[in-house]
Amino acid sequence: MARLADYFVLVGYDPGKRGSGDGQGQILQRFPEKDWEDNPFPQGIELFCQPSGWQLFTERNPPTFFVAVLTDINSERHYCACFTFWEAVESAQPQSHPRNGEGQEEEEEEEKEPSSPVQPAQLFAPKSLVLVSRLDHADVFRNSLGLIYTIYVDGLSVSLENVIGNLLTCTIPITGGAQRTISLGAGDRQVIQTPINDSLPVSSCSVALLFRQLGITNVLYLFCAALTEHKILFLSSSYQRLTDACRALLALMFPLKYSFTYVPILPAQLLEVLSTPTPFIIGVHSIFQSETQELLDVVIADLDGGTVNVPECVHISLLPEPLLQQTREALSMVLDPELEVADLAFPPSTISASSLKMQDKEIRAVFLRLFAQLLQGYRWCLHIIRIHPEPVIRFHKAAFLGQRGLTEDDFLTKVLEGMAFAGFVTERGAPYRSIDLFDELVAYEVKRMRAEEGNKQKILRHIKELAEKLYKNENPYPAVTMHKVQKPTEGCHLRLHQKPFPRLDEGTVQWIIDQATAKLQTAPPAVKAEKKCMVPSGPPIAAIMERNGNALANSARRLEVVRNCISYVFENKMLEAKKLFPAVLRAMKGRAARHCLTQELNLHVQQNRAVLDHQQFDFIIRMMNCCLQDCTAMDEHGIAAALLPLVTAFCRKLSPGITQFAYSCVQEHVVWTNIQFWEAMFYCDVQNHIRALYLDNNEENHADEESTEGPQEARSALEIASEQLRLWPTMSREKQQELIQKEESTVFSQAIHYANRMSYLLLPLDTSKNRLLRSSGLGDVESVSNSFVTNSIAGSVAESYDTESGFEDAESSDVANYVVRFINRFVDKVCTESGVTNEHLKGLHVMIPDIVQMHIETLDAVHRESKRLPPIQKPKLLRPNLLVGEECVMEGLRVYLMPDGREEAAGGNIGGPPLLPAEGAIFLTTYRIIFKGTPTDPLVGEQVVIRSFPIASLTKEKKINIQAQVDQFIQEGLQLRSCTFQLLKIAFDEEVASDSAEVFRKHLHKLRYPQHVRGTFAFTVGQSPKQAMQPKAKEKNPSLRTLSKNLVKNAKKTIGRQYVTRKKYTPPTWEQRSSQHFPEDNEDEISVSEEMDRSTLTPTTTIKPSDKMTINHLVERACCRDYQRLGLGTLSSSLTRSKNEPFRISTVNRMYAICRSYPGLLIVPQSIQDNTIQRISRCYRQNRFPVVCWRNSRTKAVLLRSGGLHGKGVVGLFKSQNAPTAGPSQTDSTSLEQEKYLQAVINSMPHYADAGGRNTLSGFTSAHMSSSGKWGSIRASGRVSSYALNMEIGSRLAGKDLLGAQHNGTPSEPSFLRQHRASLYIIGDKSQLKGVKPDPLQHWEVVPIEVFDVRQVKASFKKLMKACVPGCPSTDPSVAYLRSLEESEWLSQIHKILQISVLVVELLDTGSSVLVSLEDGWDITTQVVSLVQLLSDPYYRTLEGFRLLVEKEWLSFGHRFSHRGAQTLAGQSSGFAPIFLQFLDCVHQIHLQFPMEFEFSQYYLKFLSYHYISNRFRTFLLDSDYERIELGLLYEEKGERKSQQVYKSIWDYIDRLNKKAPVFFNYMYAPEDGEVLRPYSNISNLKVWDYYTEETLSEGPSYDWELAQGQPEHVEEADRQDTGAPQTKRKIIWPCYDNRGRVEPDAISKLLEELHNLEMELGQVPERWKDTWDKVKASQRTEARPEGSRTPSSLLMSSGLSHHRRSLGVYLQESGVGSTLNLSLDSDTSSTSTPSSGKQGGRRSTSTLYSQFQMSESENRSYEGSLYKKGAFMKPWKPRWFVLDKTKHQLRYYDSRMDTECKGVIDLAEVESITPGTPTMGAPKTVDEKAFFDLKTTKRVYNFCAQDVQLAQQWIDRIQSCLSDA
Repeated sequence: MARLADYFVLVGYDPGKRGSGDGQGQILQRFPEKDWEDNPFPQGIELFCQPSGWQLFTERNPPTFFVAVLTDINSERHYCACFTFWEAVESAQPQSHPRNGEGQEEEEEEEKEPSSPVQPAQLFAPKSLVLVSRLDHADVFRNSLGLIYTIYVDGLSVSLENVIGNLLTCTIPITGGAQRTISLGAGDRQVIQTPINDSLPVSSCSVALLFRQLGITNVLYLFCAALTEHKILFLSSSYQRLTDACRALLALMFPLKYSFTYVPILPAQLLEVLSTPTPFIIGVHSIFQSETQELLDVVIADLDGGTVNVPECVHISLLPEPLLQQTREALSMVLDPELEVADLAFPPSTISASSLKMQDKEIRAVFLRLFAQLLQGYRWCLHIIRIHPEPVIRFHKAAFLGQRGLTEDDFLTKVLEGMAFAGFVTERGAPYRSIDLFDELVAYEVKRMRAEEGNKQKILRHIKELAEKLYKNENPYPAVTMHKVQKPTEGCHLRLHQKPFPRLDEGTVQWIIDQATAKLQTAPPAVKAEKKCMVPSGPPIAAIMERNGNALANSARRLEVVRNCISYVFENKMLEAKKLFPAVLRAMKGRAARHCLTQELNLHVQQNRAVLDHQQFDFIIRMMNCCLQDCTAMDEHGIAAALLPLVTAFCRKLSPGITQFAYSCVQEHVVWTNIQFWEAMFYCDVQNHIRALYLDNNEENHADEESTEGPQEARSALEIASEQLRLWPTMSREKQQELIQKEESTVFSQAIHYANRMSYLLLPLDTSKNRLLRSSGLGDVESVSNSFVTNSIAGSVAESYDTESGFEDAESSDVANYVVRFINRFVDKVCTESGVTNEHLKGLHVMIPDIVQMHIETLDAVHRESKRLPPIQKPKLLRPNLLVGEECVMEGLRVYLMPDGREEAAGGNIGGPPLLPAEGAIFLTTYRIIFKGTPTDPLVGEQVVIRSFPIASLTKEKKINIQAQVDQFIQEGLQLRSCTFQLLKIAFDEEVASDSAEVFRKHLHKLRYPQHVRGTFAFTVGQSPKQAMQPKAKEKNPSLRTLSKNLVKNAKKTIGRQYVTRKKYTPPTWEQRSSQHFPEDNEDEISVSEEMDRSTLTPTTTIKPSDKMTINHLVERACCRDYQRLGLGTLSSSLTRSKNEPFRISTVNRMYAICRSYPGLLIVPQSIQDNTIQRISRCYRQNRFPVVCWRNSRTKAVLLRSGGLHGKGVVGLFKSQNAPTAGPSQTDSTSLEQEKYLQAVINSMPHYADAGGRNTLSGFTSAHMSSSGKWGSIRASGRVSSYALNMEIGSRLAGKDLLGAQHNGTPSEPSFLRQHRASLYIIGDKSQLKGVKPDPLQHWEVVPIEVFDVRQVKASFKKLMKACVPGCPSTDPSVAYLRSLEESEWLSQIHKILQISVLVVELLDTGSSVLVSLEDGWDITTQVVSLVQLLSDPYYRTLEGFRLLVEKEWLSFGHRFSHRGAQTLAGQSSGFAPIFLQFLDCVHQIHLQFPMEFEFSQYYLKFLSYHYISNRFRTFLLDSDYERIELGLLYEEKGERKSQQVYKSIWDYIDRLNKKAPVFFNYMYAPEDGEVLRPYSNISNLKVWDYYTEETLSEGPSYDWELAQGQPEHVEEADRQDTGAPQTKRKIIWPCYDNRGRVEPDAISKLLEELHNLEMELGQVPERWKDTWDKVKASQRTEARPEGSRTPSSLLMSSGLSHHRRSLGVYLQESGVGSTLNLSLDSDTSSTSTPSSGKQGGRRSTSTLYSQFQMSESENRSYEGSLYKKGAFMKPWKPRWFVLDKTKHQLRYYDSRMDTECKGVIDLAEVESITPGTPTMGAPKTVDEKAFFDLKTTKRVYNFCAQDVQLAQQWIDRIQSCLSDA
């Protein structure tokens, strides 16, 4: 029961205090005069009676009534019901400023009325009757005060004292839905209904009114503003409405209670309260509107105008969607039901809104539902940390937000942080209490609300149900309205002579009150039985939030990946783990994956697998860090909480006794510095322990019961608590004490535990560093958790530290103090909240510094040890394989290889994981720069990436800064570009000091540009002591001069002798073969004494080599062999040669005196004397006079080359002869000699005009007669020409107009107009030949053409490199590559070269000779001349011939390789000019157009392109033969046969390689004899060479063959070891990674390889691949033979492509009679199957070195006979037919004498010795022991046995002699 009213007060106007304008009120009387003990009298009531100030008025106003609310110091609300009426004032006071009050609503008048001196008006003062109560029964108060006023006004005969006494003594029940009728003793009766449940607010119809005044949106704004603690101000001119609005707002906030300033009516004198910093809800009369204008952070609601004004600086967080929308819809359904049907054609007539009171409840029902949805599941986030003596409960805000998925939501976050919610937790958190509507709603109806979402009818039904309950709660007895209260008569307030309100007799009233209190004390106390029960928790949040089901389904695969990765880590399958790792890190963005991680790790801890090795530890740490980095400081998903026990479990042993735990590596996360996180964790653990405490007790008691019930669901802590609270009153005192003590010690032990944990995570590993933990997380506890500060200013205030905590100086103090303070603060807070005793708390404070200190000491040891660990995550540096003799100059520097503009490797245009960036090391060896490492992308982590190039090919090195993705800072790096089209873009790892990088650059520079050629790798390679056997002694630097002197001396000495060439070298020439018969020994006139040969086999002293450097070597030079093949003459000293040969070999330059850059032997016309030559040479640049380099065997036209002419020579030569010569006679004579020289060349040819000219060719068979060539397509020959070549060639070429009428870039076949055809065309540079007139009398013609110079080639090449290997990805992918390719003009230069070459071929083929005389005669001239020979002569398209061509035209004729390749320091400035590369590119273009004409493959060309600049071989060093001889290079080759490790010559290397494997061989090779090729040269026909663009990252460039071998096998093994991954047979071939040729070999190579492997398995000596290939082709020939004449073979497929004329496999050879399929590629067999055509000896073979020139059978078989041979291991002896072939330098054997197929070959070059042998098991019995002999080769020992001793001796002698010849 409670008093209806506590005090009755009479307040009047105070005339005495009329100072400053406004008057004041004074309390005239109050009852009771003594304060009640339980309820002191509120101060300042007089202010609230006239909130807008006490004034006098000029007329009487009707009485007014309103209820003001005062809040006392205990935050209890007092309702002051004020009833005001007016009384006349006795004497008029003109000084006062009267106000006009009109009607009930007072409005202030701006102009004050002037006090008129005329008759002063009658003035009225207000007087108020006030009831002060703690109950809010406004109607009862209005009625009661009205009754008192009526008694006074109407003068009823009732004692006022009685009525007031009764009013003050009336008591009513507070709740329970009771009904009480009261009477004040004036014949009145009132019924008071109390609400059923007092926790629900009473609103009558105030809420509905509020919505009517402001509208839905505005009220929602106010509602959210109130919940998020903003300041709210209501304005209205009605006090009653202000009160109602405030009451309505509070009613909407239920179940939260507003706990800040609440003043529904604020008096004028207190207006400054509005500038308080705390939130409030205040009502102010509209007359003060102007004074509220300057409030910046207050939301102002104008009830009369219906507006809500939110200032700019205030941000109101609204409800989260979809709740906001749903709430709005529900409200509009309640408030405006017509809206739904407004559009209907026939709207139902019945729809109308409920009554105002009902509507009020419906609106509140909407908000009740809203709160139930907002707070659903809140009970699952309560932590109960003490049960006894009274429950202490904390709410885990972060977990709640996280589970609801609303972490980002401003509104809910602010609400949960607010005071209202804190009150809610305290009030409603208790597990055992009475429950109300909200509890039921949130526990039982959540599911229903979820189900009804979106169904308006159902929602409305639910709202109405709730509204009914709310209405019932307020009006439990709706029928009763039996009020009977007297009202004053109408207009009684206007009576003129109203007596003032009488003074009441205090005594009477006091007496009535006293009697009532005495009666109450005797009455028994009314005990209200509270119905307490366990509060239902409702479904857990997880069950509610199932709407994200699909998200979970998607992530199942991710979780699988996370689990796999973790199990891989623990099973130590690091490679697998590494592959999955990025996926795991990506998955960690999802919450499920993070939870999964913590669970998995937890399982492993439970299985005692917490001690890890370094790599595992590293993985686990990285996962944990990744997991934590996405957690906020709040840790709303409990990830950090779940990891907390794990970080103190996982560890690794650093050294004996020192263990590093995971926590030392995961400290960098803000969550650890958030004190709220620690509190939540602490409370959570405490709750678990306390639950365990009571569970244990229960289980002892109930063990027997439970077993019968079956497994009981685990009870939650709250359930246990409520059970305990129910039992509490029944327990004995001791029991209670015991429980309290147990709980307290539980909390205390947890506090110690947490002090430890916090020190683990807060103390950094390196405690010496003053690491400041992030300041934001460390604001002190108050400002973070119980922020009393309003959100509007929180920005500025909340961040600042409270000063007492001494936090400003945290920065200056060391880490330890700081951590101690942090932990102390935490401990203080949690212990006081959870009621730990003071002694315990003090003990804790003493312990904490010790804990921290101890931990620091252990950390120091750990830190020391962990620094010694090598950083794990970096892969170990892989050592590159080196060549024999290649040595490391600098050990690997750790670098990252960054992707450049080629995107394949970076996963660009073909996709796939990026191989680059890769992490590894850069090595500098004497030969190469090598990067070797592994991709940083773990999906390809086990691949190895190698990129390397020879140092000699480095063209540009620049410093760059690179942002490596691996660690995000800029690193210094280098970009190295090489002319083998490699780019190394490297970023040095941070561990590489910048000076090491500098040292690297210096070394690189030194190696790139050695002082002298001697410094290059080809020379230094063998100098290490390991290969001391090399004949290097001679390099003890004899000065160049002495060398050359010796050379000259010896040359003179030996020039008269006769020489024998090595058998291997001199092939008979074509003519000789056809015309003369040779002696068997094949000895030419030029022979070399044998002892000379012997001397070269032994390493000699310094001077000796120069003895060797004599003519015999010159003769052996490739040129000489070739000249003989072409029939261009022999040495002039030979007497047997007749003079009728047109050309001779001149030794005029043998001392290199005439021309340094020419070879020693030259072909000149027979008729020209040596001394003439000397004079002629002066006219030409560099003395390079015209010499013959090739002769067309059919037309006898010759090709000459020379340097350009000097000016004066030109003048004399080409001016018409009668013109006077300006120069001295010498010029004259030389120019005449020049003419003579050219004339001699012309004379050497069969005469062009001679009708019988063909007869000179009579020695040639018809096979050579056809002039048909190939025009890049199969065309009939002899088409009618489209133009005559006479005068036009020059002009056309000069005008770049060679294309003529043809569309394909080849000139049409010229068949010349005979009378105009010149015998000799001189192709010269247009710029030199200005002003030259053609001279009809002479037989030569000048063709001036424009060519590019070396500078342009350099520039073009630079651009080409940038196009093919760009430094960084281009911005515009569609155009960049092709455009930059075009701008480089590389292809147009190739086009030009090919064009000129085709022209020259054409001229030669039609019988005119050509002299190419461009620039200095060593760049473009060489390119053109070589190409012409390649196109015209099929021999040069074989491996052997191409070698010869390069040796002859490029090496002997002095192309300046060293200079153009910038191989030494001297050449550094001139830069790299790829003249030879350009030539090889041209060959590649021709190869593409005629794939069947070349014996060598494209790879061969790439191999040369790579190695001619690599300096691995000496072949391409130096600028001319002269320089090579000076260095003693040229003739070492013989002496070095024995040392196989290092090949000095690239040709030897190619030979050896070609024997081993068919890499250089072109299987499509099927030449047509005598074929002249005429390729298209249009740019559209040219292709970019893939040499420029492809790369093999798996092994680096594949041109160093030894390095590339043996790789595939071990890759497979690696695959096998890995059993975890599924095995697959699929091979992925990556364009930029794999060596496609080897990973996916072509069919023939594959078969050959398999065959080889089979033979190896069977233990046979594997056959050479070449022999196998030849056999295959031969057998195919025999199969195809029957198909015979003209019909093409079935194997022959016609190909649509113009240049693939015939398919691979069988080639038809057209000949005069029938068609013979001749596939023989071996000379022996070829002689037995001579084709029917008149050609000599069938096909040319390519199998061995000199089989180019077929001979009769007898020549090929120097000696033959039958021998027994012992087979390989465990095989019997067999008789075989052996053939010793001196020419081929081999011993072949056959099954029988008749057999044509050779069974095996023993290369005599490999034979080391022949020794008498002994019979072994299984040998022929009858044979003499001495008939046995053994042949020892480098590979194995062969055992032979002859018929008798003599035969054996004969064989031994023959083989010996062959060897000695060699």
